[in-house]
Amino acid sequence: MGASNNKIVLLSLLLVVAVTRSSAQLRQNFYSQTCPNVEQLVRSAVAAKFQQTFVTAPATLRLFFHDCFVRGCDASVLIQSPINRAEKDHPDDISLAGDGFDTVIKAKAAVDSNPQCRNKVSCADILALATRDVVNLAGGPFYKVELGRRDGRISTMASVQRQLPQPDNNLNQLISLFNSHGLSQTDLVALSGGHTLGFSHCGKFSRRVYNFSPRNRIDPSLNLQYAFQLRQMCPIGVDPRIAINMDPVTPQKFDNQYFKNLQQGKGLFTSDQVLFTDARTKSTVNLFASNEAAFNTAFINAITKLGRVGVLTGNQGEIRIDCTRPN
Repeated sequence: MGASNNKIVLLSLLLVVAVTRSSAQLRQNFYSQTCPNVEQLVRSAVAAKFQQTFVTAPATLRLFFHDCFVRGCDASVLIQSPINRAEKDHPDDISLAGDGFDTVIKAKAAVDSNPQCRNKVSCADILALATRDVVNLAGGPFYKVELGRRDGRISTMASVQRQLPQPDNNLNQLISLFNSHGLSQTDLVALSGGHTLGFSHCGKFSRRVYNFSPRNRIDPSLNLQYAFQLRQMCPIGVDPRIAINMDPVTPQKFDNQYFKNLQQGKGLFTSDQVLFTDARTKSTVNLFASNEAAFNTAFINAITKLGRVGVLTGNQGEIRIDCTRPN
């Protein structure tokens, strides 16, 4: 009995070691010898882009999330396919704003303009740094970023299928998806708080305000006044691509307003509002709504864990010369 128990413990330890080995090779000072000023180079390029358009912030944050949830944080979402069959061509990624891609490309150019850094820093790391910078520039916390990711060589449309959260997901579906990447229920709520920035499109939520169910035209978990506002902004027959702010109160500030909105029934997606209507996550929403510091701490922890998902390190992958195509 003792021997078989020991085997189980050993197997469990080996599994943990295998999962954490790649992320253990990430470290904050990874480029201290090869490109010591990488953070300043990225920051200045991101700040310049942010000055041009605020969309830089939500677009880059969303790009990072979509990259990490498909094949891990390997910048595979940036790859262009000559026949439009890459990750970015999947229906779930087609709405990724061009400003996010442009931010990474401009930051990469800034890094490579320094002879010491040229082709030394991965696109995956540049995206991770740019994400931290846009969060901070939009009023959110500043946090240290672990580095040392390598770029993936593969990007397929098929790999996106069923890998990203959907606007109509219930909590079980969300928890299962996040757990599959080693992310907890608290991480799920904290990362959903990224919806404090950015916008969606009428087509993504119109069912909630027009034909939710045979009994209820409007989703009963939706604030009625807010539902009528959404109907005004998204009348029947309108272009489904019309943009609507995710946070109707402070759409251009990274803050905890998203959670206060959920308390009032003003979550744009079912997958937002369920965080408050389901008892399993309601207390976390209430905590973050009343305590912005608690949200910021949880967000930093969650996005750091997200940045370790499926990373390529060491001699895996490559350092892409052009972020849009494998070497």
